[in-house]
Amino acid sequence: MRILLLSAYDADSHIYWREGLVRNLPEHEWTVLSLPGRYFSWRMRGNSLSWAFGEAETLSKPYDLVIATSMTDLSSLRGFVPSLANTPTLVYFHENQFAYPSSGKEFKSVGPCILNLYTALSADYCLFNSEYNRRTLLEGAEALLAKLPDHVPAGIVERIEERSCVLPVPLNEDSFLDHKGRRGEFHITWNHRWEFDKNPQLLLDSMIKLDQAGVDFTLHVVGQQFRKIPKQFEQLKTQLGSKIGHWGYMESRSAYQALLQQSDVVLSTALHDYQGIAVLEGAAAGAYPVVPDRLAYTELFPIECRYESFDKNVNQVENEAVSLAATLQTLIKNKQAGVN
Repeated sequence: MRILLLSAYDADSHIYWREGLVRNLPEHEWTVLSLPGRYFSWRMRGNSLSWAFGEAETLSKPYDLVIATSMTDLSSLRGFVPSLANTPTLVYFHENQFAYPSSGKEFKSVGPCILNLYTALSADYCLFNSEYNRRTLLEGAEALLAKLPDHVPAGIVERIEERSCVLPVPLNEDSFLDHKGRRGEFHITWNHRWEFDKNPQLLLDSMIKLDQAGVDFTLHVVGQQFRKIPKQFEQLKTQLGSKIGHWGYMESRSAYQALLQQSDVVLSTALHDYQGIAVLEGAAAGAYPVVPDRLAYTELFPIECRYESFDKNVNQVENEAVSLAATLQTLIKNKQAGVN
């Protein structure tokens, strides 16, 4: 089968997915087009323009199937390249813009949500990496359509729902490791993008509370960084001082995996996670997952792994930091007492 694979915003999680797809299905003939994971607004709206008129020869070749990420402006691309209009198309949703948290700084627009909606409707089938992702898109689309003034056809959301299902991104085989652990000190690894949607304020507040409790621990903060780094990271490094272990992105995968193997906890503070590959990889290496009681994590981990979450709209960040710090303190004391 000749497959055209389109990754319109090729961030780390998207690279992980597409490389795994190609590697694990070598019997097919793959053609891959990707665009860098930067300049989000332009990339979302401009990918069809970039590809249709910059990769016309590649796109005009005969394909048996098109697999595109949800960032792809599929309706425009199929219009620009007529041959694609008749090719079966599958869209994979790593995330959806209906459930993406607001930083309060961005220009408010329904454009990204509309693009997700049009792309879902343009596809023959849609796959989601979690039921949380699927459900929030369907609910978000229904709420948006209800606000539109007129000429909104019936059955739009039902059409997407009928042609969709959940298929999580599988972990790479090398993710499953024997846990080595460390004696004595308790090691916590936070391994996410250094951006607002991963909730660095909660990380900062909870770690300060844990430090103030007088327990021994080391915090490793790793993950992808961008040009603008939230101020909380520098505050965290200053506040925790000697309790900081590894700091910054790890280029070596083997070194990163070794860190996960030796960690007691892999931690998420996210406002935005539709599957949580970083935490899943930590758990596969033997670290204990500590995650918020929301997002896709309610599908992935038992209640024992989830700390109490609060509605951010009522300014309950302080309560969540207390809950997280208390959860970690209990785990630290259990290790000291020899309790698994």
